[in-house]
Amino acid sequence: MAPVPVRRSAVHLHPDPRRVIVKSFLPGGRNPDDDRTRVEHILDRVLAMEPADVARTLDEVRTRFDLRHDDLDAVLDVGLRAVAHLLADRPALDADIRALVGAYFVHEYAIEAAALTNPSLVPAPDQTGVPDGSLRVIVSLRAIGEGHLSSIEFRGGTVDRDGEVTLDPPLAPVQGERRPPTFEGALFAAKLHEAGATDEPIPSILARLGEHFSMRELESALAEFAADHRSPATQHAVQTIHWLAASNYELAFPPASHVSQRVIFPASPAESHGMEDARFVRFEDPDGAVTHYATYTAYDGFNVLPQLVETVDFATFRIATLNGPAARNKGMALFPRQIGDRYVALGRADNENTYVMYSDHVRFWHEAARIQVPTRPWELVQIGNCGPPIETPEGWLVVTHGVGPMRTYSLGAILLALDDPRQVLGHLRDPLLVPDEHERDGYVPNVVYSCGSIVHADRLVLAYGASDSSTRFASVPLDVLLAELTSPAASAPSTAAYTAR
Repeated sequence: MAPVPVRRSAVHLHPDPRRVIVKSFLPGGRNPDDDRTRVEHILDRVLAMEPADVARTLDEVRTRFDLRHDDLDAVLDVGLRAVAHLLADRPALDADIRALVGAYFVHEYAIEAAALTNPSLVPAPDQTGVPDGSLRVIVSLRAIGEGHLSSIEFRGGTVDRDGEVTLDPPLAPVQGERRPPTFEGALFAAKLHEAGATDEPIPSILARLGEHFSMRELESALAEFAADHRSPATQHAVQTIHWLAASNYELAFPPASHVSQRVIFPASPAESHGMEDARFVRFEDPDGAVTHYATYTAYDGFNVLPQLVETVDFATFRIATLNGPAARNKGMALFPRQIGDRYVALGRADNENTYVMYSDHVRFWHEAARIQVPTRPWELVQIGNCGPPIETPEGWLVVTHGVGPMRTYSLGAILLALDDPRQVLGHLRDPLLVPDEHERDGYVPNVVYSCGSIVHADRLVLAYGASDSSTRFASVPLDVLLAELTSPAASAPSTAAYTAR
């Protein structure tokens, strides 16, 4: 058969170093002469400044940064709050010196200075006012900044009846409020057990808590237990519980903010070195309730850990750990609904093949069945999904990626049975999309990669990253793609050569 026609969009997102968020800036280390921290020494030097120097320096800060932020005083307050505990025993400070202290302990961070890539695409929760034939969408993006630190960004836009994507101009990021969630005792204990934390102190600590508890109640129980039991086992148990609790949190943004202003920046120990490749899906419960989930890879500098984002409005997000022997490695993607009263996901537990996973709880994954191994020349190194499956009359359409010669990443597709996605009905013989000459060069050359696509107006609309540097869009006639996936050629291995398209 002829290759499936792919139409690339003219929309091309590039990283913009002008997009910044503000973070506290606390230089590490101690002075060897007095064992005081660098932060304490910096604070002493700032507080010793002459009033004229304070006024002049603060005026320079306001001149340079006022137009870069909607509320510079709120920015400076981020730095002030970061060292507030060191000011508690000092005399009250006037407004200018407090603002200047804040300026020394805050900095701008360019969230996408290095790359803006690996997108997923979902329908927006609010479709009011959308032109006939169009669909409002939200694009999630992996933004990579200084130190190769990845966060999750968003863009809003529409897809028209011809599959063409139009994106809203992004607005300046705003601060989100991080909140600790309410924990479920049984679920928290199960997560600790899955993490291998079964030492004796842990059940004794959890016994002090109720069926539901807050972070404050957890902190109090930990402090009381540690005071009564001073041992290495207790210290290890407290550290483990702290790690798990800190890896679960909520992040809320002003409801009036635009989705492009909301940035999910790493905030827990598990994601201290980045949040990679969020795969968002519009999930519909059996009762019709809709939640947008995203699985993403948390990286702490040594280990990767699948995590889960939950949101109903893309303004408030809950971040939670995923557990179970099947929840490992990169690339989990949830199906958009339950199948047979169970949650279902795709994954790559062994870093090479595709697995279907089943669970009775969206955060616990124990069962996995291998459904696909690399067979095509363009995927012999490894394969994996490129986002959540899409339900079609012919089956579950899954955009995939394969790694072939010269570590070239290509996009392909498979088709799974609706009632039993362990059955692979079709597997594209040739790639759907490979890097063209305008996409080959970047942070990681020769790569096209996606974290999620949608079907709209009988077209598959692809959002994909180009060489881990930028983001592009393309569309494919759905009927042609499904015809190819249900053809005899899609059911047998192929050794055909492939060309860019």
